[in-house]
Amino acid sequence: MYRTHTCGELRQAQIGQEITLAGWVHKIRDKGFVLWVDLRDRYGITQLVFDEERTPADVLEKAKKLGREFVLQAKGTIIQRTSRNDQIPTGDIELLVSEFTILNPSLLPPFTIEDETDGGDELRMKYRYLDIRRDPVKDNLIFRHKVTMEVRKYLSDQGFIEVETPYLIKSTPEGARDFVVPSRMNEGQFYALPQSPQTFKQLLMVGGMDKYFQIVKCFRDEDLRADRQPEFTQIDCEMAFVEQDDILETFEGLTRHVLHAIHGVDTGAFPRMTYDEAMQRYGSDKPDIRFGMEFGELNALAQHGDFNVFNQAELVVGIAVPGGASWSRKEIDAWVDWVKRPQVGAKGLVYVKCNEDGTYKSSVDKFYDTEDLAKWAKTLGAQKGDLLLIISGDKAASRNQLNVLRMELANQLGLRKTDEFAPLWVTDFPLLEWDEDSESYHAMHHPFTSPKPDQLSLLDSDPGAVRANAYDLVLNGNEIGGGSIRIHDKEVQQLMFKHLGFTEEEAKAQFGFLMDAFQYGAPPHGGIAFGLDRFVAILGGQETIRDFIAFPKNNSGRDVMIDAPAHIDKDQLKELGLKIDLPSS
Repeated sequence: MYRTHTCGELRQAQIGQEITLAGWVHKIRDKGFVLWVDLRDRYGITQLVFDEERTPADVLEKAKKLGREFVLQAKGTIIQRTSRNDQIPTGDIELLVSEFTILNPSLLPPFTIEDETDGGDELRMKYRYLDIRRDPVKDNLIFRHKVTMEVRKYLSDQGFIEVETPYLIKSTPEGARDFVVPSRMNEGQFYALPQSPQTFKQLLMVGGMDKYFQIVKCFRDEDLRADRQPEFTQIDCEMAFVEQDDILETFEGLTRHVLHAIHGVDTGAFPRMTYDEAMQRYGSDKPDIRFGMEFGELNALAQHGDFNVFNQAELVVGIAVPGGASWSRKEIDAWVDWVKRPQVGAKGLVYVKCNEDGTYKSSVDKFYDTEDLAKWAKTLGAQKGDLLLIISGDKAASRNQLNVLRMELANQLGLRKTDEFAPLWVTDFPLLEWDEDSESYHAMHHPFTSPKPDQLSLLDSDPGAVRANAYDLVLNGNEIGGGSIRIHDKEVQQLMFKHLGFTEEEAKAQFGFLMDAFQYGAPPHGGIAFGLDRFVAILGGQETIRDFIAFPKNNSGRDVMIDAPAHIDKDQLKELGLKIDLPSS
């Protein structure tokens, strides 16, 4: 037995006991006549003590040769600690070592294994196995495990069955690039790694597995950002004989259960908002509703007089920033410059100070009087001391620009509190969206999403107006889940493929297996998929998912620890029937 106890469980109750610990050397403090060693494992830290009076001379001499991160087994007696450390749970005791064994020595780590480390992101990712020893990363992985177990518990208690679906599938157009895998036994042909188990979970509904879930790896060959990785994990779910409200109630229940189990947070019924309403009020289909600054449209109040910037705009829209009237002109100008950056793309920003004395001061005083400004303030819900910020121009662009500004302001003002959770359902998305480059419609979610039952006839006459039987679950301004009621009728599915530009032959080649299955009694069904990585990160008070993944990729999609992706040798290429010019070594 390498250990009788862990390094985090020992307390005063164990004083006098002979015990054995195993772990990594965290810190060493050598005073000559006495040596202290902090021994660390996943559970905590216990201080080991070696001294001239009580420790055998050979053991003390050997201990002086220990180094950081050596793997150690230590035996001895638990004693009262002379100087208590109230920063750790084991701070009342220490282990007086009688003998120890170095299980494995260690090189000096390239960065300190501390909560606040001196290692940069790339260095820590290269040595991720060392980074995992640090409490922040270790605790994030344990936190992820707890969330995952609560998800499984809730779904199992609700009668869901976890079913594994294949990883080697057929390439299908789902909106992102596939990762492809060559087949050795079928030369010239390729598998694809799944972007989601979408068609398989629908086939499980046809098969009678009326409540399915899977915590599953998915793969998309996309450009990366803080909340996106080429491989990610979904909580993938599907139900048969359900309508939209059944799905929303079930997975609202899941979210409530997890919030309560992990944080002790109880929420009421989740608010619901249509896509059109979300875009009008917040300029986003995933609004953060933890704070105000809702949009107000000012066209009717501002498009008069001689200010052509407003008069010629498709939309004049603004927000009220709480307490912003106290900002200096220099501070306001900094925000004007901020929205003009290419990343935001606004041409400018009009401001109005709603002073505490009831007066107004704006950047457009030349064109508008106090009565105009007072009406703007009322429309935007401003109070005395607030600042109005107004953007104008193309409707879609202006809403997006103001949304980006609203979110950045909230970050700067500390309004996005990580211990507050504000879930929201967004419903009634457009079924199709027009793509200017290809001059064709694309599915806003995926090709299997059902239109609203009463809007099917619009597919031929006005496809852009059709609303989908689709819904997203938003948490703190992040989409954590999305789904829809699916098409379960072959004729409707063929009509959908037609409007997406598929010929009959293309649709049959890509999805013939699914439409064939629909001919054998497909039930009405629908589902949802949560992004587990993002859900866990938000529950953990962050929006960057990388630190909640054991072995993530960097921003270039590389695993710098194992140096992947990498070239394969010519013999492997030949065996796969692939001809690729490899760079000379």
